[in-house]
Amino acid sequence: MTLRNDPITPEQIAEHGLTQDEYKLILQILNRPPTIVELGIFSVMWSEHCSYKSSKHWLSKLPTDAPWVICGPGENAGIVDVGDGMAAVFKVESHNHPSFIEPYQGAATGVGGILRDVFTMGARPIALLNALRFGSPDHPKTRHLVDGVVAGIGGYGNCIGVPTVGGETTFHPAYNGNNLVNAMCVGLVEQDKIFYARAAGVGNPVVYVGAKTGRDGIHGATMASAEFNDETEAKRPTVQVGDPFTEKLLLEACLELMQTDAIVAIQDMGAAGLTSSSFEMASRGGVGIEMDLDCVPMRETGMTPYEIMLSESQERMLLVLREDAEATARQIMEKWDLDFATIGKVTDTGSMVLRWYGDVVADVPIEPVSGASPVYQRPYEVTANALPIVAESVSSSMELDQALLALISSPDLCSKRWIYEQYDHMVMADTVQRPGGDAAVIRLHGSERGLALTIDCTPRYCQADPVQGGRQAVAEAWRNLTAVGARPLGVTDCLNFGNPENPGIMGQFVGCLQGIGEACAALDFPIVSGNVSLYNETDGQAILPTPTIGGVGLLDDLETSVSMAYDREDLSLVMIGESHGWLGGSLYLREICGRDEGAPPPVELAIERRNGDLVRQLIQQGEVVACHDIADGGMLVALAEMAIASRIGATLDLPEGAGSSIGWLFGEDQSRYLLAVEAERLTTVLDQAASAGVVARAIGRTGGQSLTLKGCDVICLNKLAEKYESWLPSFMTAQD
Repeated sequence: MTLRNDPITPEQIAEHGLTQDEYKLILQILNRPPTIVELGIFSVMWSEHCSYKSSKHWLSKLPTDAPWVICGPGENAGIVDVGDGMAAVFKVESHNHPSFIEPYQGAATGVGGILRDVFTMGARPIALLNALRFGSPDHPKTRHLVDGVVAGIGGYGNCIGVPTVGGETTFHPAYNGNNLVNAMCVGLVEQDKIFYARAAGVGNPVVYVGAKTGRDGIHGATMASAEFNDETEAKRPTVQVGDPFTEKLLLEACLELMQTDAIVAIQDMGAAGLTSSSFEMASRGGVGIEMDLDCVPMRETGMTPYEIMLSESQERMLLVLREDAEATARQIMEKWDLDFATIGKVTDTGSMVLRWYGDVVADVPIEPVSGASPVYQRPYEVTANALPIVAESVSSSMELDQALLALISSPDLCSKRWIYEQYDHMVMADTVQRPGGDAAVIRLHGSERGLALTIDCTPRYCQADPVQGGRQAVAEAWRNLTAVGARPLGVTDCLNFGNPENPGIMGQFVGCLQGIGEACAALDFPIVSGNVSLYNETDGQAILPTPTIGGVGLLDDLETSVSMAYDREDLSLVMIGESHGWLGGSLYLREICGRDEGAPPPVELAIERRNGDLVRQLIQQGEVVACHDIADGGMLVALAEMAIASRIGATLDLPEGAGSSIGWLFGEDQSRYLLAVEAERLTTVLDQAASAGVVARAIGRTGGQSLTLKGCDVICLNKLAEKYESWLPSFMTAQD
């Protein structure tokens, strides 16, 4: 049959987000003008969201290997060895643009997509986390976005029966026009039952399973690769619609089919739908594919080949089966009430050939589309160094107790209980440490071992100094895992930035990746999966650079794990790490002094490693009753969070020679932890620290119903807890 081909106009090229140079490259590849279906294929596969054309060069420099890494970047998710023949599979993905346009479905389908990334590799999902960034609380759209996004995450995760165990939520005016929704999933798989998306076996059937294809989500990948403007609301049809109940059926059906030997390759239909799934499987396997699009199950009448290839309808999978396994697979899928259709076969041509009732509507070589998309080394400007701020130069008329109350009730530091109580974090009955701590802890089912999970970033640091901000994002995740006693294993990253065609934004990206790479290398914390989300801006106003870091760590014995809550009085409080009173980029400076400026605290990676290794060793030896890393808000905020979690107060001694009390109490120096230890073990802990070359000092004790700063202020614990817990519920129930 001849190729159906209609003339392509310059307007169509622009509407598909392709540059004139990219279109010329398409003409060279095909040696002819593309069909409209082929133009759509190139558009989504060469979009920033799918091709990483602005970031691929820099991503290649990140450390991705370690003896315990089974699968690094390039597949649906990363995989690390967790012992006993098991592996953890994990990844974080963005669903930013859809969640701004339609918060409930945008967030819900973000959860659905990241779940499929994990179970398509043979793993049963065991935990979800999320990192959410919203605009200023006084922006008229913020409350609506918070409500919709949280409901969407809870609605999907709760229905499918996977616990949402951790996350973070912050607010800043830079996200007024472009909130961020980053969803992370962790799964567990037997190492000899891992599945990959590599098509193989000429003649093997290509099979579609799951929900029917509709018109929802068409051009979702392209939309996610462009900035917003006044026409944002018109993009609502590009947001997918999710069905968690169908996803649950698909999950169970796929895992059941994986117990047979029917599957050669499997890939979920995520961004760019049938296009990306088919091209990626063929590219990884070095084969071709032929498909009959009229065989695709459709839920709407009159759909065109273009719409079928670009639809991002949810809850769908593409499989390559062994040639004699169709009957087995069909039986399993129909048992779970899912569509099953053989829509094509594997070939040795290296091309994707698409037919529509016998007519060829696309015939393109796979490698130039999937594996050889344009790669840009965009010009970038290095971010100018912010100046350090000396603690002695910072003053405020606010008393220390009032400053703490103001900080603990600020939007970024207040309790996020209103959010996480809408999530089922106990389903599956393996959640050991619930949301609200440094890291969630999940039991490896049926064992005394567990995984620690966290997700973190400090965008204001990345804005002021991208290199230090990138380092700190990794170090903070590493500390969170260490603080519960886990050995950090690996990182998944979600790199959220503005328009990479702006040299200043590209400079932020390059700097953050430099810092991330340095920290991952120094901490033996390899990156095994991730996602890049660019063009997060509206009318030229970019978000803060937000390289979200998800971390996974291993606990060999859950009995040794600790939380931030101490359980008794008269424990000694020990600060690990040195305080120089660093207030640049701090929340104290921003929230109390109204100054959003200054260089962020430097991250000394050798000290970070040394301090963390000691803390982990002390926890595993049973020397530590409770532990909390010192981060946003500084040491006094960390102590307040521990006291609120414990419902027991503490007395704090301000050391002689500490310099500015504001700096010592609220400075955000890195590499620090706050430990609660038995008084009789204090000398042992301090001696071990000295032997390891780690700065450690006793700074107080637990007890009472107040926070007492020796010689200064007394802060009622009940009042502190009320302030901490009340801001978010009050904000969400306030009338506009």
